[in-house]
Amino acid sequence: MDEKIFVTRSSMPPFDEYVEEIRDIWDSHILTNMGAKHKKLEKELTDYLKVKNVSLMVNGHMSLELAIQAMNLTGEVITTPFTFASTTHAIVRNGLTPVFCDIDPKTCTINTEKIEELITDKTSAIIPVHVYGNICDIEKIESIAKKYDLKVIYDAAHAFGEEYKGIGVGNFGNASIFSFHATKVFNTIEGGAVCFDNDEYGLDLYRLKNFGIRGQEVVDYVGSNAKMNEFQAAMGLCNLKHVDEEITKRKKAYECYMEQLNGVEGLQLMQVQEDVKPNYAYFPVIIDENEYGATRNQVFDALAQNNIYSRKYFYPLTNTYDCFHGKFDINATPIALHISKRVLTLPMFADLDQKKIEQICYIIKQIGANNG
Repeated sequence: MDEKIFVTRSSMPPFDEYVEEIRDIWDSHILTNMGAKHKKLEKELTDYLKVKNVSLMVNGHMSLELAIQAMNLTGEVITTPFTFASTTHAIVRNGLTPVFCDIDPKTCTINTEKIEELITDKTSAIIPVHVYGNICDIEKIESIAKKYDLKVIYDAAHAFGEEYKGIGVGNFGNASIFSFHATKVFNTIEGGAVCFDNDEYGLDLYRLKNFGIRGQEVVDYVGSNAKMNEFQAAMGLCNLKHVDEEITKRKKAYECYMEQLNGVEGLQLMQVQEDVKPNYAYFPVIIDENEYGATRNQVFDALAQNNIYSRKYFYPLTNTYDCFHGKFDINATPIALHISKRVLTLPMFADLDQKKIEQICYIIKQIGANNG
């Protein structure tokens, strides 16, 4: 295949639409500091996500890092190593100790049956991750948190626009964070947000993202700078107009993949969860080399030879990172370790056409047939 197909491609509005959206930025010369675009996007996202409050941030990582800091957590936080670096790093950068829980083999989200055995007198919170758009066992997590008086912050970077039993996913826990990175279902180029109910918590978030400033002459908090600028917000306003259409296109891509790969021996595919309105963010495949006849790495290499660039996502696990110098026992999360060595996310984006998906799947099926 001559044309390169990457694992994702950023959704972008029509060029003229973005130019028109930023025109008044040139007129006002207000480029940042939570201007009109910022305020408008917060309002529109509050409505779209069906949440009480949205606080925009410069990126998804700072959304999580400040969401944690604003809760004044201490000690240990239960989370999963099957996630992007940001989740674990945000915990550690807040002076907290991540305690890693294994994952559910079907959804790749935190295994709620394993959480309670990890709780100690130092545990202050649970930070679960909605993985690939798969939603965590929200009821069980809520029950555990209530029983042990723990805070819950959901990393919902993969779950933009999703609903569980008709409720926007940003409503669960004490807070939920979203990433609006260029690779996500909805993007503001770079960006993120925290969704929350408690207004006092929102004030703390505001001060944390704005140098601790509460008024023109009042700085009563030691804060950082995590404000989204007006050009990012403008991109968000444009993309939000088209995001439902983008998700519909992603659904068609998902259905095409399922039609092509369902029933291929040795491939585990992710099914849409019951009671979940999905966003079709990713298309992961877990490869059993014994049944399929080839390893994940062999499939990765074969696709790359045909200019198809998949991703080993998530690999490596965050509890194996060199920066932690062997601090964590990777054998304590055996399912996460097993899946991380076998999972491959295939190209998935709104404008990925059926013919290209069929070509990708043909290569995958041929590899299995030739080695099986």
